[in-house]
Amino acid sequence: MKVEFAPLSLPLQRRLQTASVAQWIFSFLGLAQCCTAAFITLFFTRFWLVSALYAAWWLIDREKPSKGGRRIRVLRNCIVWRYMRDYFPITLMKTAELDPRQNYLVGFHPHGVLAAGAFLNFCTEASGFSTLFPGITPHLMMLSLWFRFPFFRDYLMSGGLVASDKESASYVLQKPEGGNLLAIIVGGAQEALDARPGSHTLLLKNRKGFVRLAIQHGTPLVPAYSFGENDLFDQVENPKGSWLRRIQHCLQQIMGISLPLFHARGIFQYSFGLMPYRRPICTVVGKPIPVQKKQKPSEEEVDQVHQKYLNELSNLFEKHKAKYNIPEDSHLEFI
Repeated sequence: MKVEFAPLSLPLQRRLQTASVAQWIFSFLGLAQCCTAAFITLFFTRFWLVSALYAAWWLIDREKPSKGGRRIRVLRNCIVWRYMRDYFPITLMKTAELDPRQNYLVGFHPHGVLAAGAFLNFCTEASGFSTLFPGITPHLMMLSLWFRFPFFRDYLMSGGLVASDKESASYVLQKPEGGNLLAIIVGGAQEALDARPGSHTLLLKNRKGFVRLAIQHGTPLVPAYSFGENDLFDQVENPKGSWLRRIQHCLQQIMGISLPLFHARGIFQYSFGLMPYRRPICTVVGKPIPVQKKQKPSEEEVDQVHQKYLNELSNLFEKHKAKYNIPEDSHLEFI
């Protein structure tokens, strides 16, 4: 006998969607600190053995974020991510097939404030990554700093996040059997300071490390642009040269993370808060750019591939921008 459940009412669906996004924002703004506090506090309780055993495990497992991480399929398929997807909504679109016998390096643009599109599309199955790209295992790079927090590091790795260092990238890209995709948010934390609605400014003009990495491994480069990523939050005005931008830049140099002063809507009202606006995001994955393998490429060779990548990314943006209500006179700006 088959049991059928009545569909959830629209108000309940919207509450669940809002709750899923709220927990995701909390996980990146406060969960790391809470995990650290819990780890330390347990040492002063009768459950001190939990922290002691975890500390021993942490020591043994310390290299895992740079060795491909440890994904957990159940967490990647959790229903929470589908509610988060529907909140905006977020979609993933492919424009070309990816051969599972090869490895790929994807440049993701733009960073946005919290990189919602990158996280949901590459670290969960909510948008159907495995269906769109069968045989491909996605990895998303994240600042190594975040993997220093106890318990939180395991949560990050469960979705496919790996440390953002050269060793970590090489481990994924050099696997001879292929079938691995490494996504890098090229603009990084610094680009988040320019994330605001209507902005299409990318910190990419002088960022060539990912291109050099692709050449060294002979890995095809794949441009990906996330339309709507910058539209989720408003940000306090921080033009270059302003006192706020100088402070943010100094903090980014010291800590490795930027601190954009963003705001949008609240959980129960739409005037002010840290919840993102309900605005659609569509991440469009472009076609692979073949790369000739060379262990020690010259600056000229890197520049040539980098320029080709910029051209392909611009073409991808121009081809699809009309679908997402971007004005005809808006173009990508590389800084």
